[in-house]
Amino acid sequence: MKYLGFLCILIAFSSCKDKPKSEGVQETRTTGSVKVLVDDTFSNIVDEQLEVFNSDYPDAKVELIKGQEQRILPTFLNDSIRVIVMSRVLTPKEEQFYTNRGIVAYTQRFAIDGIALIANAESPDSTVTAEEMIAILKGTYTGNKQLVFDNPYSSTVKYFKDLAKINTLPSKGVYTLNSNADVIKYVAEDKDYIGVIGLNWYLQAGKKGDSDYPKVKLIGVKNVKGGKGDDAFYKPTQDNLISGIYPFLRNVYIINCEGKDGVGTGFANWLASPRGQLIILKSGLGPHKLISRDFNLKNSN
Repeated sequence: MKYLGFLCILIAFSSCKDKPKSEGVQETRTTGSVKVLVDDTFSNIVDEQLEVFNSDYPDAKVELIKGQEQRILPTFLNDSIRVIVMSRVLTPKEEQFYTNRGIVAYTQRFAIDGIALIANAESPDSTVTAEEMIAILKGTYTGNKQLVFDNPYSSTVKYFKDLAKINTLPSKGVYTLNSNADVIKYVAEDKDYIGVIGLNWYLQAGKKGDSDYPKVKLIGVKNVKGGKGDDAFYKPTQDNLISGIYPFLRNVYIINCEGKDGVGTGFANWLASPRGQLIILKSGLGPHKLISRDFNLKNSN
């Protein structure tokens, strides 16, 4: 009986010890994991946001998958990855992919971007009109200006195709490379081209001390007649982005189709939060919301 009692105690202890642990990490806005597709044009600013987000919420794992808009969008639409950062909202047809699954697409603007036009620092060109840009893209331009883009599948190329109302780029006067960084390098080495890149890439090159950065310059743009900014040449400064006077503007959105209250929702909310917006403000892009600054003034008399 003594041995039987000891055996019962041992079995009871073992059963307590072997209780199954909870599987995985609980999915909340600040715990768990999510994959996010990112238009490469905005990869720098999203990297900055994620660095601070991770420091605040170490149990929230966000994996960024970067690429050109036209290459990453199919991955989003076939339900492989349900969160994406890009320069436009979904079309009704694209949104239907998720509506058919009973999932709502939550769209949040978190920044205003400018498409920067850059020239070689020694180039005599310091301005260009929107009419000239459209003429070059249509293949009807008779001057010497030529354009070089980041990638044929990028959102930047799509923006200008839509602006010029064309389906394909002309065979002469417009060229594409592989990345925004390639555009900066190319223009730094050749005086005959105007580079078309995301503003954040240009600003980051300056912050990081890129050796090609001093060899290029921003050029001013005048809008088409009747458009905002048609009275003078404007550069993509932060004030001009916020006021909307720079001609080549676009919004930056995060679209979340997780279908649950997970890390994707948490990261989207973070981007639009006061802290996330402050990072946008410091980056040189236009924030979705201006951060109010309150001062406590005391009368010393």
